[in-house]
Amino acid sequence: MLLLALVLMTVALLSALTAMQMAIHGREVAIPNLVGLSPFEAERASVALGLQVVIERQFYSAAVSEGKIMTQVPPAGTKVRRGWSIRVAQSLGPQRVAIPDVTGGSERVAELNIRRRGLSVGSVAHLNMEAAPQDRVIAQNPLGNASGVSAPKIDLLVSDGPEPESYVMPNLTGQPLGSATMTLQDAGMRVGKVSLAASPAPVLSGGAQAVPTPTPSIGYAPSAASVIVSQTPAPGQRIASGAAVNFEVR
Repeated sequence: MLLLALVLMTVALLSALTAMQMAIHGREVAIPNLVGLSPFEAERASVALGLQVVIERQFYSAAVSEGKIMTQVPPAGTKVRRGWSIRVAQSLGPQRVAIPDVTGGSERVAELNIRRRGLSVGSVAHLNMEAAPQDRVIAQNPLGNASGVSAPKIDLLVSDGPEPESYVMPNLTGQPLGSATMTLQDAGMRVGKVSLAASPAPVLSGGAQAVPTPTPSIGYAPSAASVIVSQTPAPGQRIASGAAVNFEVR
């Protein structure tokens, strides 16, 4: 009886595994070959198999007719589940649009010039440059009047102008607020928020220290004689010209 029970359990397990495998593979389909088809033809062939077509990119091509699909991912014959998306690239035919030279103008003017020709702006990078004013397009890819371009996109490199001056933050703690303000103004910086520091925690009997409590600041107005106890940014940090420095004073 024990042997018979083990045999029946084995048979049941094998049957369940077989049924599961058949169910999984029953939902799988082979990716059709979409290269050379129009988007409508590709959509019709894919929908019949429970798949979707997504046109991800468009490229110029002298070998593939305009509007036809050039490449696909996954490739034809790949087994996937129903509902899978096939990502394709579509041909724009031979390059017929001249690539404009947009260097030397502003980023906005360059974008308008590019889109007016039916092209699109690719990636836009910014770079601090001493020799180029801010918002000046200093380079593009592909170059103006380029031929044999693969995609209808133009990448831009835009100047952010000279890098702003920066300073190493001095240590102003322990100084009067008035003299610290003058030091910052001479360096091209300014005083930001000035707040009253918490009062020191009193020492309890036995050497224990109580939790410090904030000093009420209602009606408080810092004076030039107020002593700086902390600052933000901290001493030694880089700070740009014109930036604000916050203080806690007592």
